[in-house]
Amino acid sequence: MPAMMKAAVFVEPGRIEIDDRPIPDIGPNDALVRVTTTTICGTDVHILKGEYPVEKGLIVGHEPVGVIEKLGANVQGYREGQRVIAGAICPSFTSYACQDGCSSQDGGHHAHGYKPMGGWRFGNTIDGAQAEYLRVPDAQANLSPVPDGLTDDQVLMCPDIMSTGFAGAESANIKIGDSVAVFAQGPIGLCATAGARLRGAGLIIAVDGVDERLEMARKMGADVTLNFRQVDVVAEILKLTGGRGVDASIEALGLQQTFEQALRVIKPGGTLSSLGVYSENLTIPLDAFCAGLGDHRIVTSLCPGGKERMRRLMQIIDSGRLDLGPMVTHRYPLEKIVDAYDLFSHQRDGVLKIALEVS
Repeated sequence: MPAMMKAAVFVEPGRIEIDDRPIPDIGPNDALVRVTTTTICGTDVHILKGEYPVEKGLIVGHEPVGVIEKLGANVQGYREGQRVIAGAICPSFTSYACQDGCSSQDGGHHAHGYKPMGGWRFGNTIDGAQAEYLRVPDAQANLSPVPDGLTDDQVLMCPDIMSTGFAGAESANIKIGDSVAVFAQGPIGLCATAGARLRGAGLIIAVDGVDERLEMARKMGADVTLNFRQVDVVAEILKLTGGRGVDASIEALGLQQTFEQALRVIKPGGTLSSLGVYSENLTIPLDAFCAGLGDHRIVTSLCPGGKERMRRLMQIIDSGRLDLGPMVTHRYPLEKIVDAYDLFSHQRDGVLKIALEVS
């Protein structure tokens, strides 16, 4: 095995570049995974732009598909050469936070085991997945075998956007027959739309400003699509629901405008499920919030991780209930990742997700 590998490294705001790095060493609870395919996430773009701070020199990325190269001495139930994925969020499952049902907020040995976003380690607090090799910590809790017959493209969305989008639908507590509005049909919003369908929503309204994304939203389960450049989406959603408002809205972009719209369309007693990564302070409009007396719920979610979550997501794909492969619109080799970031961050050429082919 070579001593060095290629990896995408955060240099400074505005610069992520390919560099040579040592192949990671692993401890007894870790696994070394040879990455075969990974991708770029909107959060990576926040890092690139300096909107989310990480240490200079960190290897970025958090969506790995690969093959086990080496196992730590304590890791049981896996074998070298096995195809696996690991969730973007890789909790220890030993902390107070994990045992209290908040595994994404797992701070490990941090005080009391709670740390905001503490379960997000890849490309945040430790080296990430946009590299030829990846160290997976707490591997027995976080590695999930890929079912035979599923391609890398089919499971590439599981580590992050599928888990996150579904979490938006789950946190919205969607019941059979509910009406749901999903604001923004980027990759996470599309998965939220698919999740709302699988949860049994009776009416799903997808909002975006790009017709191609709205067309994809219909494939993911949307009944009605609204282009915010052409209609007043708040007025239209209230009209579609007879003035009642939707039972739940899902905000999947992270802007004041979409958050406020998502709040204005929910019924009294409805739920706003927020998935966006916000880079500025939010303001809650007094009238839309009914002065705090509307029985509204505003909930946030960070991508659930762990091997059982990943197994469940892959089972949905393996059973044929959902195919996210069409969301891969572009392909680049890892060596061309700077070009891939340029395309993805500027949202050109109808890009949804890029498959970075590593090995």
